[in-house]
Amino acid sequence: METTYLRDPAFWTSTRPEAPGSNFVVPNLQDGELDGLVFFQTSGSMAWPHWVGLSREALLLSAAVVNAHLQVDSASCWGLALPLNHVGGFGVVARAYEAGCRLDCFREKWDPARFSAWLKAEQVSHVSLVPTQVHDLVREWLRPPPSLKVVVVGGGGLDEETGRAARGLGWPVLASYGMTEAGSQIATQGVELLDQPYECSPIPILPHWKVRIEDDGRIALSGRALFAGELIQSGERWHFSKRREEWYRTKDLGRLDGGDLNLTGRADAVVKILGELVDPIAVEHELAIPEVTVIAVRDPRKEHRLMAVYENGSISNRVESRVQAYNESVTGVRRIDELVKVDAIPRSQLGKVRRFELSSMLESLRV
Repeated sequence: METTYLRDPAFWTSTRPEAPGSNFVVPNLQDGELDGLVFFQTSGSMAWPHWVGLSREALLLSAAVVNAHLQVDSASCWGLALPLNHVGGFGVVARAYEAGCRLDCFREKWDPARFSAWLKAEQVSHVSLVPTQVHDLVREWLRPPPSLKVVVVGGGGLDEETGRAARGLGWPVLASYGMTEAGSQIATQGVELLDQPYECSPIPILPHWKVRIEDDGRIALSGRALFAGELIQSGERWHFSKRREEWYRTKDLGRLDGGDLNLTGRADAVVKILGELVDPIAVEHELAIPEVTVIAVRDPRKEHRLMAVYENGSISNRVESRVQAYNESVTGVRRIDELVKVDAIPRSQLGKVRRFELSSMLESLRV
């Protein structure tokens, strides 16, 4: 689907269900319950196709709030460097449409040097990236053009070391937290932080959301930009599960500090080690080594053990010394049991680590 179509007012007033940027044909269900919805496939670990539907009104509301928060106006230029079939990429197009500003697309295969040159040539002012892309820009010691005002980093947390290195090179990186079910961003740092050292948290909650923390630590959301429901396939048949509750319980863990959100892990990532609950993602954040992913694998004695995984191209001595220093600073159940080098860590199209796939790969290596 071309971005020109998505910027046509006819798209935004249409009642036709759409799945932008994908080959997915939205099934024709009865009663028009899918009318006006835009669908995105989730990046979770479910074994069957699972599509989240959002109204066009919800997507435009998200776009308007983000634009206001990031000081986007008609003279701005949003740059698209993410795929349209993910809500993060689609959201960039929606923001350009809502602001009435220019949109330019990076159409080449990802390459940090070419991307940097494209930003300069097209005078892009705002762009959304994932942490992997920022890491690549820093690794190549690239600098942004003067036109670039904001880099919103989503699709996962940007670690503090990489974020500070990016700021040092002039990249105006801002941490954000969002998800498909929320039509993109839920919390985003503001431009007033760009003259300070980068910190990955806290992240201010955007004004169109109400957020609370449940008794089990999960983040729950309520707001007009929430998804309408989910398309789920069972055998050969599809059915639409409409969202009926005002509040949506996410699988993310966090804590509130006034109007700010601090992310602390994932509820579905928690495992038991020697009878104690441990979140490998939280350990990974504490370890704070950009090249390393922490995975829990089954262990006959401890129930689970923590493995720090990194790719062949990483610097082994640096990783080893930092893991050793980390282990000396924490209690036993949070220590890294094994350091593993692999040819490639499996990732999604957006650069997110496919943790279930990596865990299965590590289990097979130990057989």
